[in-house]
Amino acid sequence: MSFRHDFIPTPFGDALAVFSDAGIVSFEITESADLNVPWLLEDVSRRLGEVPEESPGVGDELARWLDAYFDGEPIRFDDQVRFDWRLIDGFPRAALQAVCEIPWGETMSYGEVAIVAGSPGAARAVGTACRLTPFSVIVPVHRVIRADGTPGHYGAHPERKRYLLDLERDVAMRS
Repeated sequence: MSFRHDFIPTPFGDALAVFSDAGIVSFEITESADLNVPWLLEDVSRRLGEVPEESPGVGDELARWLDAYFDGEPIRFDDQVRFDWRLIDGFPRAALQAVCEIPWGETMSYGEVAIVAGSPGAARAVGTACRLTPFSVIVPVHRVIRADGTPGHYGAHPERKRYLLDLERDVAMRS
């Protein structure tokens, strides 16, 4: 199995996209204007057991889908690109796959996702899965909210979660 990587622009900064022959393995926002983010590539390389080869253009299709998403098109990424779930398994994987089922512009609580994922009462484990997802933005963990209806965190960037929720809400209201 070979692994390749590319950088894809998002409104939050460029993202490191890593692909295998089976699909996208990881999509992580760099949080830096400088693409020289060795810690990000080192982390995914450690998890994969090898360093992904730099391959400009390998993420072009995903970049087109992301552009459409950020332009307000209700994209469901798991319908558009193949996911390679190798970096996550067990309940966290089930939780993230359940999150993929949340429709554009809608939300579910952590507890509701736990039920859909087959483990009622595992709301905190859903939160952990969302926090550790290897698929920032393209698995819509921003659609998972607290039971009281408040958005909650999004890693260290709750403003990103609010941006994504507002983007989807605004488009849904116009439809």
